[in-house]
Amino acid sequence: MGKWVGVMMVATAVVVMTLGCSQGPSGTAPIIEDKTYTVTPASVQVKAGIVTGDVTEMKVTERVEKGSDRVVSPAKLTGKLVLKNSSKDQAVRLITGKIQYIDAQGQPIKLSEAQTEPTIKFATYGAETLDPGKDATQSLDVDFPAEALKAKKLKEIRLELAYIPSPYKEETVNFTVAIGGQ
Repeated sequence: MGKWVGVMMVATAVVVMTLGCSQGPSGTAPIIEDKTYTVTPASVQVKAGIVTGDVTEMKVTERVEKGSDRVVSPAKLTGKLVLKNSSKDQAVRLITGKIQYIDAQGQPIKLSEAQTEPTIKFATYGAETLDPGKDATQSLDVDFPAEALKAKKLKEIRLELAYIPSPYKEETVNFTVAIGGQ
């Protein structure tokens, strides 16, 4: 019996040493970095009917694995959109915006199947309605086609705005009153 216990102890020690103390492959996690592309010009003025404004701080960013340049997250166009109602007598209800990327031949550049159509939703309360002379600011963060990152492929970015204008009037009403039965 004592011999049996000794053999078991040695066997257990060998198992512990081979399994417990062995080191598996020490793979290092890939380093992910943002690859930023400048958009020239970075700021533009826009006008669609009575809605005017600026698109500023534009840039395209994709996340890639350092060394292999494998794309981890597809490219995104970011920036800031400021729209102003330039009318003196119409309010504007902003519905939606759509962005298209246009190539040198004037054709839209398609997104990959994994990407979503680049739309802007004016959903925050109050930001969707612009009274005359008022403005609203909206962040841009939309998918960008990888094909457009190739040299001389992208010619322009098209912003289509959908809005509803409605008459805006200010009227004055006077009414007669008396205080304390006078």
